[in-house]
Amino acid sequence: MTRVGTTTKGRFGRYGGQYVPETLMGALRELEAAYEERREDPQFRGELEYLWREYAGRPSRLYRADRLSEVVGCRVYLKREDLNHTGAHKINNCLGQGLLARYMGKRRMIAETGAGQHGVATATVAALFGMQAVIYMGEEDIRRQELNCFRMKLLGAEVAPVTSGSRTLKDAINEAIRDWMENVADTFYLFGTAAGPHPYPTIVRDFQSVIGREAREQCLEKEGRLPTHLFACVGGGSNAIGLFHPFLEDEEVELHGVEAGGLGLSTGKHAAPLNAGSFGILHGAAQYMMQDADGQVAETHSVSAGLDYPGVGPEHCLLLDIKRAVYHAVTDEETLDAFCRLSELEGIIPALESAHAVAQVLKMAGSFQRNDLVIINLSGRGDKDVAEAQRLLAEMGRRKLEAGSCGNGAEGGPDHGNA
Repeated sequence: MTRVGTTTKGRFGRYGGQYVPETLMGALRELEAAYEERREDPQFRGELEYLWREYAGRPSRLYRADRLSEVVGCRVYLKREDLNHTGAHKINNCLGQGLLARYMGKRRMIAETGAGQHGVATATVAALFGMQAVIYMGEEDIRRQELNCFRMKLLGAEVAPVTSGSRTLKDAINEAIRDWMENVADTFYLFGTAAGPHPYPTIVRDFQSVIGREAREQCLEKEGRLPTHLFACVGGGSNAIGLFHPFLEDEEVELHGVEAGGLGLSTGKHAAPLNAGSFGILHGAAQYMMQDADGQVAETHSVSAGLDYPGVGPEHCLLLDIKRAVYHAVTDEETLDAFCRLSELEGIIPALESAHAVAQVLKMAGSFQRNDLVIINLSGRGDKDVAEAQRLLAEMGRRKLEAGSCGNGAEGGPDHGNA
């Protein structure tokens, strides 16, 4: 197997790099130097580990999902990132970058957000460290994530609506980069996923790798062996690479990323660049991305605001090329079904992002061996999604009723009674 890692500075194979205006090169060099200085510094690591433990509530639990296991046909564990303070894996990276910003003497933070969880985590860290925060968020995502918008404002952050383009995560990143270019001297851009220009893919991966390190130790403690399969949803890819990275050299552990298949890959209305994209440059890095024949960024679609993004982190692109990881795509309908089934089976309401990973495991039910050991990264909780899910499930139920195929499900929704 090809050894995985940054093959040259800031590169994962042919992916990654720094495709940014000269205005930002100084800021990226400053960030890289600060991170290299602090990443192994005992004081910095001690503060971060204290915050992860005492503030965020780590380690997150590795929960054996017995009823889900019965359906799937092997033992399934959930890595409970949904139990972290703020409700998702995002706090891991935000505490790391926020602490780094404080060491660098920055007083202002900016961030982009889609599902709102990164925005909430950034606003939380800014409040904790006494910094000003501005969160850029597309108007469509503001509509879908009204609760998280209020949480950000409650925490003292300014939510800046983005009205350009598709009014989703891609456009929020564009506006955050413009802000950074104008305020580079005193502003720290707290990037939310393992994408973007070097050194962000490495920084975010390193801070999120606490997920995989814990999962590895917990699995060995509980089962006396490593898992056979890991599953995580992939948008930009931070929760997935955080789970995968500590297992990359364990060839017997299969890595499965799950992208947003939207209305189906054949429709073009999806957010699955690893399954149906092509090589290009987006937000400062070379990667697989969704683009048209003229090289223009294509519109994306997903039931999940956090996965509604046309690109993906460069390390995932390399893992695909060298066949170290497999990347699937599941549809909106499959995701909503998984959202309901996990809720009913385990009493755990997942984020719609995380429900993509659950959906893929359910799709593969019956193909696992009885002694297989599966870990699903439950990257976030579904509180933020219940209103949107209710609307979408009601609409799905109406369509099925009109088609005469709704079965015996509850009024206004699909049939999950046999889950």
